[in-house]
Amino acid sequence: MVEVDLEAPVARYMRRTVYFISEDETCAKAAQIMKSHGVGSILVKKNSEIAGILTERDILNRVIGEGIDPSRTKIRSIMSSPLITVNSTATVHEALEIMAMHDCRRLPVVQDGKIVGLLAQRFIVQEDLKELMDKAARPAIESIKLHRFYRGKIEVNLKVPVRTYNDFALWYTPGVAEACKEIAKDKNKAYVNTNKWNTVAVVSDGTRVLGLGDIGPEAAMPVMEGKALLYKYLGGVDAFPICLATTDPDKIVETVKILQPSFGGINLEDISQPKCFKILDRLQAEAQIPVWHDDQQGTATVILAGVKNALKVVGKEEGNVLVTLVGVGAANVRTAWLLIAAGFKPGNLMLVDSKGILHHQRTDLETFPEKKKLAKITNQEQRTGNIAEAMKSADVVIAASSSRPGLIQKPMIEKMASDPIVFACANPLPEIWPWEAKEAGARIVATGRSDFPNQVNNSLGFPGIFRGVLDVRAQKITDTMCVAAADELSRVAEEQGINEDYILPTMENSEVFWREAAAIGVKAQEEGLSLRKISRDDLIEEAKTIIQRAREMTRSNTLTGYIKLPEAETKLIITTPKSVRK
Repeated sequence: MVEVDLEAPVARYMRRTVYFISEDETCAKAAQIMKSHGVGSILVKKNSEIAGILTERDILNRVIGEGIDPSRTKIRSIMSSPLITVNSTATVHEALEIMAMHDCRRLPVVQDGKIVGLLAQRFIVQEDLKELMDKAARPAIESIKLHRFYRGKIEVNLKVPVRTYNDFALWYTPGVAEACKEIAKDKNKAYVNTNKWNTVAVVSDGTRVLGLGDIGPEAAMPVMEGKALLYKYLGGVDAFPICLATTDPDKIVETVKILQPSFGGINLEDISQPKCFKILDRLQAEAQIPVWHDDQQGTATVILAGVKNALKVVGKEEGNVLVTLVGVGAANVRTAWLLIAAGFKPGNLMLVDSKGILHHQRTDLETFPEKKKLAKITNQEQRTGNIAEAMKSADVVIAASSSRPGLIQKPMIEKMASDPIVFACANPLPEIWPWEAKEAGARIVATGRSDFPNQVNNSLGFPGIFRGVLDVRAQKITDTMCVAAADELSRVAEEQGINEDYILPTMENSEVFWREAAAIGVKAQEEGLSLRKISRDDLIEEAKTIIQRAREMTRSNTLTGYIKLPEAETKLIITTPKSVRK
């Protein structure tokens, strides 16, 4: 049994998402909204003011008791008014007393004169609270059990036969010496005589692990192993977690350069900003193998693909739209540059950080060179102000900021251009809930979550992109290569039929990964950055074979029991998983 602290402020137990409806709408419309969002009440507006509250009990009492027609009955005739509220600093005990006094079960919570949430009696009933907490905790509980059972998610398997012990003479001494001699004469023979051609190091210092922050290199290992799992299953790439016991950017750069002989590419992961910019820039200039920062380039590539298709759906041209980017961290900095590389006009981009819109006169950007560069070429109107000002008349808003619903508010979307496009990419909670964005007039909404349409998922990018990079032995990953991958990603979805709820393909579509690989490989050859020449058709066939082999090996090992299922999980799948999260 979960104990509720009756002296705690109601803000601890309130629901922060509140729904509104006009008093001129019908009860049927209100009931539809309640059902769609799983709520039992909705606030009623008269013009722009809150006039009362309507609950499911209000509707049912009148429908059953008086036989009214909910499709014809206006909300104003049955809503509870005047509105009874509680201050966010009031205690749970005080809120319960108000509910008892006025015979109500829900109270809007007010802070600084504004409604910031809703407190329902069921939110503070112990059994309901326990059920909600148990449901939220279930994935974490199951995950930790499975992590302990398997003791890691990846391992090394042999890819050559061992028929008898005599084969050791081929794979090790003395036979291996001939392979070594060839590489000594020509280092590029390492791509032929070793697995360098298919290996990526996933390098992290654990300073910005997804949803967890600075937790250190050891604690970052499960995430990096998960990344390696996705590389193998989705792209057929052998990836290895390399978690470093240093946060010094110079040491990280030096370590990666020292590791180069063993790997075909480097994936930087979960490194805090602003040092992540410096590390990527230096390694792209100094390394001899491709270096990629997935939090920058991966996110930006998938966002670009989604934006391209969203604009096609609403019938707008890339070169003419005004794009607002909320948050100027790793993801949106690279997104801005990638949009520019794809043909969006720099002056039509507006970036806004915690201190306001980037513009020429900002004097606080000296320590943020990436922001300063963008401030010089974006925001041709030289707007100043906050998020609301930045979103006025915007065709597209791309938020990659704090995981806080309400950062973007409905009135901000209402002041955007016609058919607005909203990307709210923060995880686990978006900057605005999709239904709120839709209610405010958004035509298309994308988030980072899998439980809403149009998921922006990095896993749509990096496995196929590195498949192509490795297959042509590319020396770098340029912005134009990322644009080529985004174009191919958007084409895959477009060929299936894009609409407001489908602007990006999903990971279930295997074609995504070998087509991305081919697009990257062709572009790398065009730019003279590859060590291998191969046609697009051959790239697709080669990538397809490698990816299907990785998936079939996983399935086969599960069927034969080499990948064991925990006893309690024997009824789990042994076929291809339907969804994989980043």
